[in-house]
Amino acid sequence: MKAMVLENICRLDENARPLRMITLPDPVPGKGEIVLKLSVCGVCHTELDEIEGRTPPTVLPMVLGHQAVGRVAAIGLDANRFTKGDRVGVAWIFSACGSCDFCRTGRENLCSEFLATGRDANGGYAEYMRVSEDFVYAIPDSLEDAEAAPLLCAGAIGYRSMRLAGVSNGQHLGLTGFGASAHLVLKMVTHRYPESKVFVFARSKKEREFARHLGACWAGNIGEPPPEPLDAVIDTTPAWKPVMEALKCLRPGGRLVINAIRKESRDSDLLMQLDYPAHLWMEKEIKSVANVARQDVREFLEIAADIPIKPEYREYALEDANTALMELKHGKIRGAKVLRIG
Repeated sequence: MKAMVLENICRLDENARPLRMITLPDPVPGKGEIVLKLSVCGVCHTELDEIEGRTPPTVLPMVLGHQAVGRVAAIGLDANRFTKGDRVGVAWIFSACGSCDFCRTGRENLCSEFLATGRDANGGYAEYMRVSEDFVYAIPDSLEDAEAAPLLCAGAIGYRSMRLAGVSNGQHLGLTGFGASAHLVLKMVTHRYPESKVFVFARSKKEREFARHLGACWAGNIGEPPPEPLDAVIDTTPAWKPVMEALKCLRPGGRLVINAIRKESRDSDLLMQLDYPAHLWMEKEIKSVANVARQDVREFLEIAADIPIKPEYREYALEDANTALMELKHGKIRGAKVLRIG
């Protein structure tokens, strides 16, 4: 099979083509596993963190990608949830132990043996992939493959962020950064909480215009005060400045949810400017999002199909994965990016 493979950790400002197209043996399913013939795979900011070493693959070379959609091509021994030809997807959670307290209570995202697709096991930047059937999701008929791919990560993690934020209808929500995940959250809030206002903070003028186009009541730059205090803010940026600014915008009792697998160190010195009365007092909270659980993926796919939520996206050929990644790094974003494989 053809696959775009990361062979070495590198800085993208020094190497604009970190992935190389190679040929790998077609995967064979083991016990309880299935093999998917992939049609598309979404491109995520986490892939930038993997390439540049902030959350590096556990082994190299590695096939990146954790928003994969395709059809069941082969079924291993004792695998019986799906049949050949079923249309399914794979998300960031590749596997977990299944027996710890977290796994038994539906929080396998916190399992110490959590493995991530495209980081700890080969992912979706390839023609085929092998995965346990327990970590595969049926794709609703109403969603095209390319529409479903961003929902598996950007959508699911956005949904988990919303749940952790605890926002109810009529409360005000802030979104800091406006990429693939945030634009899906905005679409979800617009439908599920019609009396809530959404305020978007983004550096890019194009992102702010896009947010207003999708229904944000206000969009401003990072650090620009919103016209009203916020009940919750979801931060999807890799920087620390948006965290500091978001805390200032919260109402008493408000919650900041940081939806990022890593924060970069380039502006971490701003944390020394944290002012307790302005940023944290009055029972404000900070909550982080760690991965996704299978429940998040299943529930969000159902919600997306029911509303429906159709992500904005742009397609690239598999061999153009490096181009998609560089455009993502440099903020050339309008919604999501999806690789077309087959």
